[in-house]
Order: sequence, then structure tokens, then C-alpha cells
Amino acid sequence: MLTLFHHPMFASCRFVRLAFGEYGEELALIEEKPWTRRKEFLALNPAGTLPILLAEGDVPIVGAMVIGEYLDETRGVLKRDKRLFAEDPMGRAEIRRLTDWYLNKADSEVTRHLVRERVLKPVMPETAGGGSPDSAAIRAARANIRQHMKYTNWLAGTRHWLAGSKVTYADLAAAAALSVLDYLGEIDWREHAAAREWYARVKSRPSFRPLLSDRVRGLSPVSHYADLDF
Repeated sequence: MLTLFHHPMFASCRFVRLAFGEYGEELALIEEKPWTRRKEFLALNPAGTLPILLAEGDVPIVGAMVIGEYLDETRGVLKRDKRLFAEDPMGRAEIRRLTDWYLNKADSEVTRHLVRERVLKPVMPETAGGGSPDSAAIRAARANIRQHMKYTNWLAGTRHWLAGSKVTYADLAAAAALSVLDYLGEIDWREHAAAREWYARVKSRPSFRPLLSDRVRGLSPVSHYADLDF
């Protein structure tokens, strides 16, 4: 069994868990608090970032999409219709674009800041940047949610899945990011019917079940978080 160093509220880590789940492979999970900068953790990745996959031979593979590419090359190409990448170069380009949108753009504008202020800072020591949440950072992140939800709603309303006719890494990246925001109760799904219908379909997939069981100490999810008919 491969091992994933992760944090349950990082979208990038959720993306990797979903991808392995789609291929029916289990992961041994080690929850990491990257702000502690453990010596053993930094030996795997001097940048001190997550996720990190210990692959065959305990070789560390760092970064969500780097892990995704590795997974596609070692498992995905054998899955045919269940492959999470498209077979054609232009299809793969669109999947990569949308994956980058949710794991990088949405993360840098929304998810990362809300997780830091609402989830991490209350449990981090002051020497590592912990303390009271920054209300200005929370307001700025919340102001950016609408743009990303409008775009997701447009994609979901014009395509069967976000990148085309089947589930791909694009759907998993979007679901990973939005599931974090959903846990925190930051999304008003009533305003985004197409996105809500798409998310309900992703949320109902077997690969998503472990994420619905995630809980953060001291911070319960919104009441509908684990409800498939929300």
C-alpha cells in the first residue's frame, strides 16, 4: 500500500485521495501539520508542502498534479474508459487547465486563505503564525467565491462533466476544492443549480465517501456536508 502525507482540509490532498479512490486503490494516510516542519517530513520534501506520496520503493513524489501524472502513467493508461485523463492531447490540455484552475487559482484566491484563517490558525502556535483569524483575509476570500462558483456553474451547465463527457481530474480537482468550502459552510448552493447537481453526482461516487467522514477537531462541518441529497 502506498502512503500519502496529507492534511484533511487541503484541497490538493483531497484531490489525490479522490484520484486513487477512483482507481480503487487504498492509501495509507499520515496527517501532517506542515507548520511544525518535522525533520523527517522535510527530508521527504525540503519545501515543506503537501501532498507527498511515498510511491514504490518509498520514493517521495511531491505535489498534487505531479502525483496525478504519476498515477495516470502507472495506473490510468490501463483503465481505458475509467482513465481520468483524455486520450487526445487537446482533451488532456483542457483537463490540466481546469485542474490548475481549482488547485492553484481557486486555492490562491479563496480556499487557502479560509483554511488558514478558520482551520489552521486556531491550532497553530503563535511562533508558527497562529492566533486570531484575520477578518480582512476572510472577507477578501469570501468576495472571490462568487467568481469561482459562477464559472463552475457555467461549466456544469454546458458540459456533462466539467471537462467533457466523462469524469476526469478536472472534476476531482473542483470537487476537492469545493468540498473544503462546503465543509466550512461557505457556499450558497441555491444560487448555483447546475453546480449543485454536478457536485451531488461527484459526492455520490464511492471515491468521495472517505472525504465525507473527515472531521476537524473543534470545527464541525455544515449540517448538509455528508448529505447526498442536499
